[in-house]
Amino acid sequence: MGWQQLDNGQLLEKASGRFDVLLTMDKSMPSQQVVARYAVMVLVVRAASNRIADLVPLLPKIQGAIEAVTLGTAISVQ
Repeated sequence: MGWQQLDNGQLLEKASGRFDVLLTMDKSMPSQQVVARYAVMVLVVRAASNRIADLVPLLPKIQGAIEAVTLGTAISVQ
């Protein structure tokens, strides 16, 4: 989508209203942004790395969090 150069605020602005959930590994994003201002849920994935072997065990928790989506909130899954 060409969004790789966006900072967190710009990313949330672009995602707001286009997506229900923004998955990130940036654990500082919720404390640096006022997530409630955006129509998107921020789901922070806390894993050892972004390697598939580290992420697969978290999939059930990620899916559960997505199913309980509340726009304008941020939660962490680990």
